[in-house]
Amino acid sequence: MISPILYLVDFALAIAVVGTLSSAVFLGLVVVGVVRFHAEARRQRASVPDDAHLPAVSVLKPVHGLEARLKENIESFFRQDYPEYEILFAADAADDAALAVVREVCARYPQIRSRVLVTGTPWPNPPVYSFHCMAEAAAHEILVTTDSDVEVSPRYLREIVPPLLDAKTGMLTCLYRGKNVAGFFSGLTALGMSVEMAAGVLVANLLEGMKFGLGPTTVVRKDALGAIGGYAALKDYIAYDFAIGDLIAKAGYRVVLSAHVIDHVVNQKSFRHMWQNQLRWAQTTRYSRPKGHFGSGLIFAMPYGILGFAAAALLGHAGWGAILLGIAVLNRLAEAWLVGWTVVRDRQVKRAPWLYPLRDLLGFFVWFASYLRLRYVWRDSRFELVGTRIALRQTEDRSS
Repeated sequence: MISPILYLVDFALAIAVVGTLSSAVFLGLVVVGVVRFHAEARRQRASVPDDAHLPAVSVLKPVHGLEARLKENIESFFRQDYPEYEILFAADAADDAALAVVREVCARYPQIRSRVLVTGTPWPNPPVYSFHCMAEAAAHEILVTTDSDVEVSPRYLREIVPPLLDAKTGMLTCLYRGKNVAGFFSGLTALGMSVEMAAGVLVANLLEGMKFGLGPTTVVRKDALGAIGGYAALKDYIAYDFAIGDLIAKAGYRVVLSAHVIDHVVNQKSFRHMWQNQLRWAQTTRYSRPKGHFGSGLIFAMPYGILGFAAAALLGHAGWGAILLGIAVLNRLAEAWLVGWTVVRDRQVKRAPWLYPLRDLLGFFVWFASYLRLRYVWRDSRFELVGTRIALRQTEDRSS
């Protein structure tokens, strides 16, 4: 008679085999997505117009506190190789420490028109209210919205604006690579941005087209924004970047994935800080794309490789288990190179590709935890997600 434990081990091995196959299928989709991205990138770069045909744009940038490399991040937007643009900054409060840095940088570039707004926080999502206020004050029809923890190259505006010249295109968004400025745990998050996140975006774009945005950069035209009810339509969403792309696509506009890749500065000095941020992102994805998020549990490779090795060894087939584990490791190294290097050009991937299998294992645990009812910290407050609209509800902090 076969013992229940043996049944469990057999079942675990079957799960490991299924997971190994599903992660291999996902890698195949990533390959096709990467090929498509490079083809589209060549087309976009070949169609950048001369200065006379580049429209003036408004860059909208909310700030909150003294983030890592804040001065360098802001300054990169004043160094654009672009004929005409303005930059608007917004803070929740007049005494926000970021404003001193903003004003210092603005003073060094008087040739670039800039403004600072103090908006308050009347909506559940403060950055969205900041975008609303800045959009109302913006002088131009094309709005480039970007986070304060983003650093860009001088060709950023020149490469992201042209697709919006097509009236059928309502929004553009950019991939980003993680820029680690705080050590090991921060590096794992940065690696996840460069590979795991980017791979998911490439496959989503391949299978169904872009129907969402990525927060570090979204570019919209005012007419497309007006068609969805403006930023007021996004005020209850924590995943406003997903929601704006979804609503603009539903309004009949095209959403474009840019060939331009930007730097997202990551400053998570502790495991706890890293975990809170990873969990918040995973939970917002769970509510934004519930079916896709659930299915993403099958795209990880390392958990199934480790499970397969352990189960096969218990059944006396350690050699077969080692093969499953080896396939998982090679899968993750291939994905890291394909996406992290050939697409987003993350130097960390080139220096230490062996870190990505570890990041893949962490990603699986974050995915699993996203199905637990957990609160998280955002902008110094505790929130919990409520319902499928990804609405925000502030909660009392009972930990103190």
